[in-house]
Amino acid sequence: MSLDTATVRRIASLARIRLEEEEVGRMQAELNGILGWIEQLQAVPTDGVEPMAGGGAVSLRMRDDLVTDGGIPEKILANAPDRQGGEGGEYFGVPKVVE
Repeated sequence: MSLDTATVRRIASLARIRLEEEEVGRMQAELNGILGWIEQLQAVPTDGVEPMAGGGAVSLRMRDDLVTDGGIPEKILANAPDRQGGEGGEYFGVPKVVE
């Protein structure tokens, strides 16, 4: 696959990159080189090759989604300018905002 100058300008526009006229030819050569490497990689036979890391049958353990106070409410609220609440738990007090 080979890119023409109009396609290079379009890619630069989509990427919000300003290219001067003298840079278009150099960028075209660089992009065509990158596409050449991709074509070479696609030609490599990978049938039967196991992935080295990630993917496969690996899955993350799910943890219980529990709501807690973190176990240190006094430390968290120690520097609060306004503390509110009582028996049910304390929390940060914030000014009322009405627009």
